Amino acid sequence: MEKRQQWGSRYGFIMAAVGSAVGLGNIWRFPAVAYENGGGAFFLPYLFAILTAGIPILILEFTIGQKYRGSSPLSLFRLNKKAEWLGWWQVLIAFVICTYYSVIIAWAIKYTIYSFGTQWGSDPSKFLFGKVLQLSDKPGEIGGLVSGIVTPLLFVWAVTLFVLFRGVSKGIERLNKIFLPTLVVMFLVIVVRALTLDGAASGLNAFFKPNWDMILDGKVWIAAYGQIFFSLSIGFAIMITYSSYLPKKSDINNNAFITAFANSGFELLAGIGVFAALGFMAKQQGVPIDEVVSSGIGLAFVVFPSIINEFPGLNGLFGVLFFLSLVFAGMTSLISIVETFVAAVQDKFNVSRTKAVLTGGLTATVISLLFATHGGLYLLDVVDYFINNFGIVFAGLIEVILVAWFFKGLTGLQTHTNEISDLRVGTWWKVCLGVVTPLVLGYMMFDNIRQNLKQNYENYPTELIMYAGLLVVAVTILIGILLSLKGWKASANIEEKREVA
Repeated sequence: MEKRQQWGSRYGFIMAAVGSAVGLGNIWRFPAVAYENGGGAFFLPYLFAILTAGIPILILEFTIGQKYRGSSPLSLFRLNKKAEWLGWWQVLIAFVICTYYSVIIAWAIKYTIYSFGTQWGSDPSKFLFGKVLQLSDKPGEIGGLVSGIVTPLLFVWAVTLFVLFRGVSKGIERLNKIFLPTLVVMFLVIVVRALTLDGAASGLNAFFKPNWDMILDGKVWIAAYGQIFFSLSIGFAIMITYSSYLPKKSDINNNAFITAFANSGFELLAGIGVFAALGFMAKQQGVPIDEVVSSGIGLAFVVFPSIINEFPGLNGLFGVLFFLSLVFAGMTSLISIVETFVAAVQDKFNVSRTKAVLTGGLTATVISLLFATHGGLYLLDVVDYFINNFGIVFAGLIEVILVAWFFKGLTGLQTHTNEISDLRVGTWWKVCLGVVTPLVLGYMMFDNIRQNLKQNYENYPTELIMYAGLLVVAVTILIGILLSLKGWKASANIEEKREVA
């Protein structure tokens, strides 16, 4: 068994953790979620969600990884041998996510090139769905590969696997030290330029103006928790894996606060940049701001190209900066996602890092080609929705319930993290994890199930929902349980190191 690698510095770990948290969702999800849920008033439940769920779960996962010093399956096994299956489930969720996340980064690479000369023309929607994705008319039809997507997709995987081959400190840490500051600088340039546009003020007013009437709406608070949960890389093995590479004396609690607030700071920056640009677009088209607000793929690859078309001066440069920002944000997150199953394979099967990267990386690369087909976008949309809402949320709920309620592990973990951290956590931490978070995540699961029983997501065919949504989630759970039944081959004194909390 190879000696467990470590981060070269505390700064390197924080850069990697923040790099994982700061992803595509910060740029294209948060601004619209905030706007639709009360604007400036949304920041109150958002801050409450950070303090009662985001930071407590980060501290929990940082502590589990740092104390038990293993991948998610190994760390949870050492916490309690009945929890190993949960670690594998989290790893498999991450595996599924990386197969389609890589494809979106490939799109962003193509659009970085298209920005030169604004090659998407006057109809970005037709350009995206017709020329770039060559999307089939009927959801559920896979069709053949889109050759224009395959090349940048293979490039994304080549870079990812190269970085992972290099290891934790020489690969992941070094890349994040370059990519994350560069991402922030690029996005600052975008924000400053967007703020100078005619109509930017009206966009910012729409973003920040508080609608206090919505503050009593439970859905707004659920949206705040959902945003925090999806944007902090919690609940699917990443933070447990990353913290397992920390030295034995590491300030876990401060690291969690820094990671959470750095992530939120970038989300706020993204909101300012996006809404300043949307305000400009609304002014140019002579329409209210709510008619141009969008999120997700539509915001990134349809609305923003439309905005760039209207830009005075060097509009191509703005496009390059925006889509490169997506590439950089996506790559730092993708590498963290892939590292979860690289570490898990290493620990479970006692193989070298090179073999683990090759086995996991090449398998994920092949599967990712499914999303580079003519029906890939439909497939991606369904898999993403179900693996997030019924995978990550459910796995996070099970994690806090098992640790807090069944294993009674919070006291031991609290003692450990307080011994090595300058900032101590008290009763609030245990109440948040034992009561607040399970209640909120439990309601989110209940509400998701209720909505999906009423009608199919996006009215997609039931067959597509079944095999790309429900089946994918079920298979991750099943394979996770099967892997946990297999004995450990690692020579890492598994039983001796395991401490039943």
